[in-house]
Amino acid sequence: MINRRLIRVKVFKVLFSRMSSGSESMDGAEKELLMSCEKTLELYYFLLTLPTALKRLSEIKIESGLKKFHPTEEEANPNRRFIENAVIAKLENCRELTDFCEKKGLLWNDYDSVVKKIHSSLMEREYYRSYMNAAENTFEDDLKVVMNIFEQELEDCEDLSNSLEDASLYWVDDLAYVINIILKRLSHLKTNSKISFPKVFIKEDDREFAIRLLGKAMLNYDEYVELMSKYVLNWELDRIASTDMNLIVLGIAEAIAFPNIPLKVTINEYVELSKFYSTQNSKIFVNGILDKVLLGLQKEGIIQKSGRGLVGSID
Repeated sequence: MINRRLIRVKVFKVLFSRMSSGSESMDGAEKELLMSCEKTLELYYFLLTLPTALKRLSEIKIESGLKKFHPTEEEANPNRRFIENAVIAKLENCRELTDFCEKKGLLWNDYDSVVKKIHSSLMEREYYRSYMNAAENTFEDDLKVVMNIFEQELEDCEDLSNSLEDASLYWVDDLAYVINIILKRLSHLKTNSKISFPKVFIKEDDREFAIRLLGKAMLNYDEYVELMSKYVLNWELDRIASTDMNLIVLGIAEAIAFPNIPLKVTINEYVELSKFYSTQNSKIFVNGILDKVLLGLQKEGIIQKSGRGLVGSID
């Protein structure tokens, strides 16, 4: 489930936290990293139960309207298309999904205001009204409206983002990524197919990549900072943003520890991370220093790349 870029983000955050606090416990850092990765899968499960929560709120509103002494025409003859949605029924009846969320305490009952907010937004959407008012509907129509909910209602919902951040600091950067994975997997859902779930890591060696990258960076942190200082002209190390320093240390660690990853890929990845986690000019600084350090290490033979497309210099 988790790709290499998100792994790098999670390793960076653990490294930054550990170096800032002065904690050098490798066991603790590794456990924190793996827990952070597992939390992404938990968010995947949790978000998949949102359509069911929206359905139940719709049911409550329908029941409330039917109990009125003088219901409107719409309340007396409610449109049940959404609460009878076949895709939501699959999600609601999936024992693996419900059991997992119950075991982890991932229940939308604790976020009632968020569900109401999303539900209110949904009621005003043109795609929802078209779905509800169509002469007939198919499984594909049911699937499309569910996918639209994930695609259009969640990422920009401030209440949801705040609630997820309160629930777990590890979810802060995961929402957009998890939504994208959900959309990709839902797009393959058919009438006769079952809900399937990904593993934490796409490949087993991705787990090893995460652990090894963090370990290499932590164990050699001081050495890599000293190495960096040789290429930072007219700058004291304490004037360098700590985020930049950690990103550069990770870039050095990755370049040395993983001979199968091209240097250009490593540099580009940490430059991209600097755009989101550091200062406005960090991308230029990180790119320049990493380029110089890795080129120097390559010339010294400390970094050795082998294999097709890996042999040669950075340029």
